[in-house]
This record gives sequence, C-alpha cells and structure tokens, in this order.
Amino acid sequence: MDLEPESRHTRRFELRPFRKRDAEPLLDAVVASLTDLHKWLPWAHLGYNRMDATRYVRETAKAWREGRAYDFAIRRHDDADYHVGNISIWHVSRPFRVGEIGYWVRSDETSRGVGTEVTARLVQVGFEELNLHRIVLRIAIGNRGSERIAEKLGFTREGILREEIKVAGAWLDHTVYSLLEDEFDRRRQDYERVSGSP
Repeated sequence: MDLEPESRHTRRFELRPFRKRDAEPLLDAVVASLTDLHKWLPWAHLGYNRMDATRYVRETAKAWREGRAYDFAIRRHDDADYHVGNISIWHVSRPFRVGEIGYWVRSDETSRGVGTEVTARLVQVGFEELNLHRIVLRIAIGNRGSERIAEKLGFTREGILREEIKVAGAWLDHTVYSLLEDEFDRRRQDYERVSGSP
C-alpha cells in the first residue's frame, strides 16, 4: 500500500509533499539549524548549500513516486512559506508491514511540541493509511529532544544499535523505539488529541 501525494494536517501544521520551490525555504531552515543538526544527521554537513537542498527536493519527489519514502515539509497553517522542518515515513519491510519515521525540527522551533504533534500525525498515517504492523524510531543516543518525543507518544525502548551511523566523522549508537498496531489501537484517541487530527 502506498500513500497519495497529498497534504495531511495537524492542529497547527500542514504536512505536505515537497515542491520544486521548497528548496530555498528548506535551505534557510537547515542553515539556521546546522549547529544542532550536524551532531545527529549525516546529511547535515557544515557546507550544506542550495545544491544540496535542490537535490533533496528532487530526490524526495522520485522516492515518493517509487513508493520508497514519503517525505513531508512541515509548514505552519498561518505561514505556508516558513519551513519548520521535515518528517518522513518509509517501509523497512513491506512483507512484515514495518515502517520507520524520521524527523527534524528547525532549532528556533524546538521545545514547542512541534515534533510530538507531527510525529503523532505520521503515526496515524502509518497505521491507518499504510496498514503497518510496527513503526520504529531510531534515535542517536544523547538526542534527548527526540527521545522525549518517543516517550510522550508511548513508544517502547527496545535496545541499542551500536555504532550504527557515522556522523561528522564519529560513529553514533542509536536507540530503537517501537510501537505496534494494537498499542496504537488502544491509544488512538491519545494520538488524535496530540495531533489534532481524527
């Protein structure tokens, strides 16, 4: 099962597929947040530039068409041109209905519940639209903001992936968190409340 390339909404945000003209707002958000992103994400190198942003927008459209990943630009309802961050969901295993969610929020928007709200919405998308059985989050150890999102949304901490990804020349361990479809079903109303989307 694949996703229709259309917007999804939360109480405060529109989550929509990227468009060609999104490269510049994406670049602005990344550059404004590089000090933080550089510690956790391999693509967030200190020389990140317009070519990187343009390439990402082009790649995300291709990935969506091929059903490999569904990347959403996070935009405010009251300011559709301001890039708040990215959130994505993709299949880890189609036969076993496993998906993964990844996200980042620009530094000047953190600690405002953005990540929790939009992740709750994509959890709904994963279970209700993609018919997933299990959703995982992989979070670099020490990234306390992302860990708090997993905890608030009721994900179970499963264990550590040692030296899983190399970021800025250093190997980072990641914690795996998961949520199962029956756990989501029991807490469906909590997700609706957090995301603001029934």
